[in-house]
Parts: sequence; C-alpha cells; structure tokens
Amino acid sequence: MGAAMGDPAKQQPTLELVAARAGVSRATVSRVVNGSPNVKAEVIEQVNRAIAELNYVPNRAARSLANGRTNSIALVIPENAARFFADPYFATVIQGAAMYLADTEFTLTLLIATEADPAKTGRYLRGGNVDGALILSHHSDDRSYVELAGSLPMVFGGRPMSKETGPVHVVDVDNVAAAATATRTILESGRSRVATIAGPQNMGAGQDRLRGWREALDSAGLDADLVEFGDFTPSGGEAAMTALLERGQPLDGIFIASAQMAFGALKVLHERGILVPRDVSITTVDNDSYAQSASPPLTTVAQPAERQGATMAKLLVELISGGKVPERTIIPTELIKRGSH
Repeated sequence: MGAAMGDPAKQQPTLELVAARAGVSRATVSRVVNGSPNVKAEVIEQVNRAIAELNYVPNRAARSLANGRTNSIALVIPENAARFFADPYFATVIQGAAMYLADTEFTLTLLIATEADPAKTGRYLRGGNVDGALILSHHSDDRSYVELAGSLPMVFGGRPMSKETGPVHVVDVDNVAAAATATRTILESGRSRVATIAGPQNMGAGQDRLRGWREALDSAGLDADLVEFGDFTPSGGEAAMTALLERGQPLDGIFIASAQMAFGALKVLHERGILVPRDVSITTVDNDSYAQSASPPLTTVAQPAERQGATMAKLLVELISGGKVPERTIIPTELIKRGSH
C-alpha cells in the first residue's frame, strides 16, 4: 500500500506532482499554467514537459477563482435554429472567431437565443459563465443586449437597432455603400427602371441596404418606387419577386438585399421565362454559396464574414484584458462581377 501511495504515476496528477517532476516550486508551475511572462523559457520547457509526462490537466475552476475569469466567450445569435443552420453567413463568422480564439486561452460557446424565452440568454450571460460576448444578427428588440454591454465586455456584429444605445463596440460593413455600389453597377449597364427586394426593416442591414439603393437612384435622378420586402431567405425572395412582377410595372434591373433572396428571386424569373441579364439585371450582397451556385452566378458585393468574426473576437479579447478599442470598426467590401448584370 505504501508503495502505491508513493508512486506518482499511480496518483491523480496535481500541481505539486508536476512541480516535483519539473524540479521547481508549486508557485512556478502555477505561473507557467496561467501564462505568466515572468518565467524563463527553459523553466517553461521543464514544466510543460512534466505536464505532458504526467498528463496533468489544470483545474480551470481554481484558475477562474484566481484570476476572476472563466476563459470562455459566448457567441450569441438571436435567431431560431432553422434560420441559423440555413444561413452560411453565420457559419463563416463563427469560423473566423473560432480560428482567432484558437491561439488564445479562450473557448467559444455558441448560444442560439431561444424565441420562447429570450431572457434565458440574458440570465446566462449575467451569471458569470463567460468573460464576454459576441452578438450577431440583432433585431429591433435587442435592447437587453445593449443594456448588458454596460456590465459585460461585448462586441456586436452589425449595428444594434435599439434607440437607447450607450457606448457599444460594433464590427460591420458599410451596408449603405454596399447597396449603392450594387445599384450603380446595374445603372452603369444602361438600365433605368431598377427595383429592389429589401431586407427586413427590423434589422440594421435591411434598413441600410434599402437606403443605399434609394441614394443611388436619387443621385441618378430616377424614381425609387419599386420596393418589395423579404426576410433574407430564398423563400422570402421568391415571394417578393412574385409580388414585384404582379404589380405589372416595367423593370429592367433589381438590387436584391441578400444572395439568399436573389437565389429565390431567380427561380421565379426562370419559371416566367424572364432572362437574366438580358431582360433583367440583378445584383446583390453576400458572396456565399447562393451567389456562386445561382444560374447565372450573381454579381455581388462581398462582405468578408470570416474576417468580421476574427475582428470581433480580437476586439473582445482586448476589451476583456482592459484595453481600449474603437466603438465602430468597418470591414471593407469588394464588388465581384459575374453574369447576372
């Protein structure tokens, strides 16, 4: 029995056992585990070798108590599960955030905020479970997240809709400029009756892209009266395209506020024998699988969603560490010309 107790290989690895194996103090091991810069490189190597030999796993609960952190970040998406899994934008933003955080001590927790009980997410974030949060795809009812930003480090992907905003940190593209660029691309091809299928007006991107379309037409001295609204989904694009055609008003171009809606709109146009771009020129926003696989492939303003996710994560880590970051960070976009205009 005595031999078993004295054999480190048969004991649950502890900080003390690592220290004994590495030939250093317990405090030194603790500093290495917590990433302190005040340890010599050769000592770090000794300790890490001992950790590997003993298969030691740091007690994260104890570390959290010691430094006041959970080393966890929440990425909150206030959408239903069906919308989340159908939209490639979310996956790309998550990938960017996860790739950035892979080289840090932080882990990423995905929260799809429930529609039945949105307060549940707020309680989780307030409960000390995470060190900060990334908020994506917010609607006009995002006031609770904006209020929470005063007590929890938080970065928004896109501008919050709440009118009662205090200082918040936002990473976004210039949606007004993106829509104006896409609309001007249609006008430059000689079209003059340019409609739009706008996004939902309870979201910043929906409002801003409608504004950009209007500004481009106003600058060209053209009427901005052909508007239908969708919900950023293919089925929403189908319904809006059907409604637009049923007006019976002439049109030769359409700016569609998302590639998913444009994909759905193309289906309706094909069914009715309306050729793109011969009869109708189409441009959109988002260079996702919908834009690339459409027939014809869509001319679009690409927003770099992966870069957006990485930038959001980077700024949040800096906030958690007590750093100062800009309240508004704009990610550049790129016009990609294809066969739809």
